Amino acid sequence: MPTPRSDFGDAKWDLPPLILHPFNERISPATLLENSKAALMLAGLAARDGTGDEALQLRVTAGRYAELRMLFFIGKDVMRWLEQCTEWASRVPEFQHAPIRRQSFARLIAVCPPEEVREKLTRWGVTDYLAIFSRAIGFNALFSEPPPLEILSQDFLLNYHRYGDLLYQGFMEAETHSAISATNFPFQLYASGEYSRLLEAKWEQQT
Repeated sequence: MPTPRSDFGDAKWDLPPLILHPFNERISPATLLENSKAALMLAGLAARDGTGDEALQLRVTAGRYAELRMLFFIGKDVMRWLEQCTEWASRVPEFQHAPIRRQSFARLIAVCPPEEVREKLTRWGVTDYLAIFSRAIGFNALFSEPPPLEILSQDFLLNYHRYGDLLYQGFMEAETHSAISATNFPFQLYASGEYSRLLEAKWEQQT
C-alpha cells in the first residue's frame, strides 16, 4: 500500500523517458474490429451474419489473445522504465528515507502522468491510459513471456481485463511505496522511432 505522499516541495527531478517499441503481431485493425463484432453477436447486441456460435467464439478468443499480447509488450517497455527509474532513485540522497519503489513510478504512469504525456496519448488515440498501463504492468508481473494460447483457459481470455486489473492491484500492494506526482517527477513519452529521430537530430547538431 502507498504511504502518504512525500513532500518534495518545489523540487523537480526529470525521469528517464518512457520509450514504447512497436510490436509485430501482424493483426490488422480490420481483424480486431471483426473480432469485436463477433463478441457483440454472441452477446445478442449485434445482428448475426450467419456465422455459427463456435466460429464466432473462435474469433472472439483470437481477438482477446491478440489484445493480451499487445498489452504484454507495452508492459515490457513500461516495466523496463520502472526498473530504470527505481535504480536512478536509489542513488538520489533526498530519497534515502522515502520509499520510492517501482510501484511509485507505476502509479505515476498509470494514474497521474504529466499533462504533456496525457496529451500525446490522446493524439495517439489512447484515452483510457489507466486501463492500458495498469493491465500491461499486471500481466508483466505474472508472465516473463507472452503465454501460448493453448495454455490459457477460455474464461481467462474472455475476461482477461478483470484478471489484469487484479494483477496490477497485487503488484501495487506488494511493497510499501511513496505516492509521487508529475509535479516533482516529470518525464517524456516517445515511440521508439520518434525517439531515434530525436537523437539523430541532436547528434547532427553536435557535429
